[in-house]
Amino acid sequence: MDVLEQVADLVEECRDRCLWFLRPDYVPTTDGEIHDVLDLIERYGDRAAYVRAEEIRAWLSQASKPMS
Repeated sequence: MDVLEQVADLVEECRDRCLWFLRPDYVPTTDGEIHDVLDLIERYGDRAAYVRAEEIRAWLSQASKPMS
């Protein structure tokens, strides 16, 4: 499963609890949108959602680092 699928799954799991104010069909696609929605999940979600958001954020951070 790639990172976009993981983000989409997490958004769907959190939509009713902490992302209720987003459009029902909203799925982040850009880096900025992904980081914004992860921020919202970390702020308003439960502990399990927070942990998953942090794992995705860590993976994104590793993937964006240049290879030496």
